[in-house]
Amino acid sequence: QVQLVESGGGLVQAGGSLRLSCAVSGGTVGSYAMGWFRQAPGKEREFVRAISRSGLTAYTDSVKGRFTISRDNAKNTLYLQMNSLQFDDAAVYYCAAGGSLTMPSLRRPGAYDYWGQGTQVTVSS
Repeated sequence: QVQLVESGGGLVQAGGSLRLSCAVSGGTVGSYAMGWFRQAPGKEREFVRAISRSGLTAYTDSVKGRFTISRDNAKNTLYLQMNSLQFDDAAVYYCAAGGSLTMPSLRRPGAYDYWGQGTQVTVSS
């Protein structure tokens, strides 16, 4: 059974940076399509960034040029580097793992099989 554990969330000022981590156990990070999603209060879970098994990446337009996804196979960990954080980025961030997903499927929460518990990101003025 694959388990995902996110960390790295916290309180950051607008314009600041955070790096989220997602530790993978029960499987290897490079064997899965991996995604980051977020959910703000009262809103649906939304796609942020993803990386396919082959290393292709996808992003939502609002994070273009600010958020970077990467994975470290040796550490079996997925990362989300978030720069120039804005108030609208505040949410609970979740990582997810799936099988061989197509590029369009990377954006769909329902395409993923495993989810972490989430980590809170709060952006202050």
